[in-house]
Amino acid sequence: MFKLSNHRVPALALLTAFTLSACAIGPDYARAPVDLPEQYPAAQGVDTQLPLEVKNVSAQWWQGFHDDVLNQMETQALAYNHDLAQASARVTEAAAQARIARNGLLPQVNASGTATRGQNAETIYGANDVANAYQVGATLSWELDVWGKLRRTNESARATYLASRYTRDALQLSLTAQVAQTYFQLRALDASLDMTRKTLVSREQSLKLQQARFNAGYLSQLEVSQAVAELASAKLSAEQLALSIKTTETALAVLLGQAPRTFTDANPRGLEVAQLLNQAQMPRELPANLLLRRADLASAEQQLIAANANIGVARAAYFPSVSLSASAGSQGITASQLFSGPAAAWSFVGNLAAPIFNFGTTGAQVKVANARQQQALAAYQKAIQVAFKEAFDASNTQISTQAQLSDARAQMNAAQKALKLVDLRYEAGYSGYFELLDAQRNAYATQLALINIQLAQLDAQVGLFKALGGGWVAD
Repeated sequence: MFKLSNHRVPALALLTAFTLSACAIGPDYARAPVDLPEQYPAAQGVDTQLPLEVKNVSAQWWQGFHDDVLNQMETQALAYNHDLAQASARVTEAAAQARIARNGLLPQVNASGTATRGQNAETIYGANDVANAYQVGATLSWELDVWGKLRRTNESARATYLASRYTRDALQLSLTAQVAQTYFQLRALDASLDMTRKTLVSREQSLKLQQARFNAGYLSQLEVSQAVAELASAKLSAEQLALSIKTTETALAVLLGQAPRTFTDANPRGLEVAQLLNQAQMPRELPANLLLRRADLASAEQQLIAANANIGVARAAYFPSVSLSASAGSQGITASQLFSGPAAAWSFVGNLAAPIFNFGTTGAQVKVANARQQQALAAYQKAIQVAFKEAFDASNTQISTQAQLSDARAQMNAAQKALKLVDLRYEAGYSGYFELLDAQRNAYATQLALINIQLAQLDAQVGLFKALGGGWVAD
């Protein structure tokens, strides 16, 4: 026990100042240089002067499709999706852990009070009278962060908290992209089913016509059987598409945090696929550092920062820990004596705990921390490579689907024109029924192909928004 006198106070103040200003042990984090692309394939130009927080970037990128139903779905998914709720709870947990680590740098004050009644052994104390004892007081304790262990712990906890926030943001972006793509798939299936049902009506009429011609002796049973097969094929396609719509609706309901039956009964629908396709457009210029906005990259970097700080925490175990504690209170054999002057009691204690020998445990813990830092570094570097790949793949996919869309439209128009010509030739008796069937099948297939290419183009736009970390709103 040390006596707290006036000449000790300056020494304590100097020790405190030294503790707060001392360098923390362990490596300081430094971001490695990132090789950014000069431009993205889908962009006609690149503005390298735009800062990271560019004003033409919108987190609500889906609003660029101008579909009120899609906007409502995205809002509902952000509010009620259970995976996102779980990620938000992890952020709250990490924030509390960071608060605990930060408070470790500060003194702790605790109050205590005891009341005892007992009898001492006569052989030791010379009497065996029953006595009371009362004590109240407050204790201030503080571990001096001489080597920076607590500061590194705080740095690690803060980085872990930020990583959880960025992970939640990455999940939010992934969720909104999945909602949009599932909704687009639903609208494409709706378009395909609508077209198939029209084809079904046409083939029912064709079967009736062929049956009448067969009865009149103008056709053989072969043509009638073929018409029956074509009708059955259209019915089969309609049933398959209807089932796909139901499963897509239930998948969308889960993303929105809804009961599947509730979503199916509501039957929400917005713009047609062709209308959606003409809404959101890619900007002509993109900032070179736009890729750094990806939340998963920020999360991976924060995990690397946390692992880097934990090296300092592990190394600090080589050095002694210094803690101070001071207590003040009152003691007495009766409760009334607790607040009298002679009953006052105080103490000031300094504690030094230094490691001597632990069979290499500290060294092993440092190796563990270094290995985890190397793992986090490799994960961060891989995340950057994956981000580059996804960005370029998404950009190239958008370019390709644009060209495919133009070809699919030309193919469908040609098939429709060919069908009209063959139909005229069939009515005039210059073409046979099987030639007409081939033209009908080809026209139907090209219509389905166009819808699928339109869906692929929409998916490519969403994929590019996701790959680059967000969407855009024109200046």
